[in-house]
Amino acid sequence: MITIQMTTLLLVHAHPDDECILTGGVMLRAHLDGHRVVLITATRGEEGEMHNLDDVALRPQLAEIRVNELRECCAILGVDRQEFLGYRDSGMTGAASNDDPRSFHTAPLGDAAERLAVVLREERPAVVVTYAADGTYGHPDHLKAHQTTLAALDILAAEDWLPSKVYLHAVPRSFVVAVIEVARVAGIEMPPELAEMQGVPDDEITTTVDSTELLDRKLAACVAHVSQLHPGLPLATMAAQLFEVAFGIERFVLAQGTLGGQRPESSLFAGLN
Repeated sequence: MITIQMTTLLLVHAHPDDECILTGGVMLRAHLDGHRVVLITATRGEEGEMHNLDDVALRPQLAEIRVNELRECCAILGVDRQEFLGYRDSGMTGAASNDDPRSFHTAPLGDAAERLAVVLREERPAVVVTYAADGTYGHPDHLKAHQTTLAALDILAAEDWLPSKVYLHAVPRSFVVAVIEVARVAGIEMPPELAEMQGVPDDEITTTVDSTELLDRKLAACVAHVSQLHPGLPLATMAAQLFEVAFGIERFVLAQGTLGGQRPESSLFAGLN
């Protein structure tokens, strides 16, 4: 009898909906390939914008709403375990909520890292994924998630354990330029945080995962986050080809570990048995 050992993909995200937008493809791919998928979410997204819902009446319940949306999304993406780090959404850069003592942004890094280290010890994932150092678009909680993940891995390294691979989600600089140009030509006003994105230099990308055949399921996972669906979302007006590139192909930079094949790899599990 041949025994197949299940390997684990563990992702660290800041808010509900980040997981499907940025990494829904690799999560689905890992699930379909028989891997265990574990999602750690730092906050419940209390400071998120509210769309398609009554902001005045439901704002106090937004955390609960987003938790329920996340549960539905996780079911679509094949998540085996989802945990919260237990911090409050810090809001966008410069918001008063940045200074809330409960916020992820203000949390002592050592405390946040130890909370994450607890799950890392339990799961011992083969692959860990979080944001690049720029937090994709500079959100305080994305930056803190990056810092927390690396600090937690340092804790585990001191205990003589490391995952086989650590990846940082990356948006190629060439793609950022293309999106901004499409928006300009179409007369679409990009949100400031997206308009100011720099992206990762293309030559730093080590791994490109094409999940365009899973695009319908990834989009269904995004749609589960009803409160976050902006009716004028710029990506919704993109040309079909650019839309598929934006959502169907996810790119990463290998931060720890060894490439499992010719660069760019086509799987986060490339080279792992």
